[in-house]
Amino acid sequence: MGPQGNEKPRLFDWVLFILAPVFFSTNLIFGRGITGDIAPFTTAFIRWFGSALIMCPFVYADRRACIAFVKSHTGLWLWLGFLGMGICGGFVYWALTMTTASNGTLIYTTSSLYIILLQWLLQGRRISLRELSGMAIAFAGVGAIVFKGSWETLIAIRFNIGDLGILVAAVSFALYSLTLRRPAIAAMKSLPLFGMLALAGAVVLFPAALYELLSGGLMPDSVSDWTKLAGIILFASLAAFLCFQHSVRIFGPAMAGTTLYLMPPISILMAVLFLGEQFHRYHAVGIVLVTGGLVLASWPARRVATV
Repeated sequence: MGPQGNEKPRLFDWVLFILAPVFFSTNLIFGRGITGDIAPFTTAFIRWFGSALIMCPFVYADRRACIAFVKSHTGLWLWLGFLGMGICGGFVYWALTMTTASNGTLIYTTSSLYIILLQWLLQGRRISLRELSGMAIAFAGVGAIVFKGSWETLIAIRFNIGDLGILVAAVSFALYSLTLRRPAIAAMKSLPLFGMLALAGAVVLFPAALYELLSGGLMPDSVSDWTKLAGIILFASLAAFLCFQHSVRIFGPAMAGTTLYLMPPISILMAVLFLGEQFHRYHAVGIVLVTGGLVLASWPARRVATV
């Protein structure tokens, strides 16, 4: 785990590393009113089609490399769109119609665990004791937030088909993160690559969005709907995925995945600031545990015990 090559991460790299979960968390703020107002796969299609349109100048500037990539790696291109934008887009919005945001946050945050486990299973990566300890502490912080510091809440939790959908999305995002390290993808410039991935997401989401349209699914029909969609496109899509994609390139998928543990506390702070929600003691406990675990799991070390 660490930056590619022998260069140490720059301050700029660390800034983007921290900003990734901040921008991902804006999906809760802007998307709070989307569920129930716009059909889920329609929301995801507009999100990624809009992102692809904004990235068109960068794709056009590097059009030869982009066309060559799609021709030579069509399956890989669509696979990334399916994993990162299809499953982690429309499928998540669909799942959130059947489960709570608390359940969804807890389950989706475990994606960073699946990154490490999949690297262990598929790539023979060794897992350090320090990483395991940091992940356990961070996960305890997530639990403190989601279960409101109460054993009664933990015992009373109920899982349903929506929770299973979020679990599928968490595994999908882990696979997406690992696939970004493929040589053919690493050879592409970041901005044109993201534009191509956004387009792949729009392509794979189009059939489901068209079905929703033809079957009378809810469409955006107000300024509020389009404003929230614009926020999702600019912050939760463009800014978040560019920051995360950069972090994967510099730090590797396992360490980049640990930023997901910052999403629950950041989402809570944003909800307090922008939505007027209350801040409780268990929030503070969770934030301390999540931050401490993240630091422990990602702290560079030359030699560590392995399990």
